[in-house]
Amino acid sequence: MEIPVTTPKALLADKGYDGDPFRESLLIRGILPIIPPRSNRKVPEHPDYRRYRDRNRVERMFGKLKQQRRIATRYDKTVLSFESFLNLAAARLWLKAFVNTA
Repeated sequence: MEIPVTTPKALLADKGYDGDPFRESLLIRGILPIIPPRSNRKVPEHPDYRRYRDRNRVERMFGKLKQQRRIATRYDKTVLSFESFLNLAAARLWLKAFVNTA
């Protein structure tokens, strides 16, 4: 299964990636850095916090997927079987959102 590689429009990252060289390299490539400033930064650059909220949602989704021990430890030997189980785990999480709703 080939996934096409495209250049992202923005990068959502945490405070650990807040550095001028890293930000400059992203901007040179045409990628908008959405990174909150560290507390000791002299001139803080404030990101678009509405877009930054998406990072938290993605991080929580990965946390929920990794509750499946088979995914967290990657027991599967082939990429196809790992991706298949990953799809099953994602579908299971997706279905939980619709159970017991009116």
